[in-house]
Amino acid sequence: MPAFHAHVEVTHLPGIADPAGATVERALPALGYTNVAQVHIGKTIRLVVDAPDAESAREQVTEMCERLLANPVIEAYEVVIS
Repeated sequence: MPAFHAHVEVTHLPGIADPAGATVERALPALGYTNVAQVHIGKTIRLVVDAPDAESAREQVTEMCERLLANPVIEAYEVVIS
């Protein structure tokens, strides 16, 4: 069975508070970076999935996101299979 590399980007949904991003945004001017705004912090998850084809791998990773890797109530995710 072929191995597929999955890359998942998880971000906050629009309108959901991002306290880590806000903290970084407030700290950057003290370091001299006064030209930065709208800082958002998410997470990247990389997996290798054995599956019969890319679509099956995508379906499995999407299910993983819905069940464990992301909180669909407050987070969005994007799955890229290669």
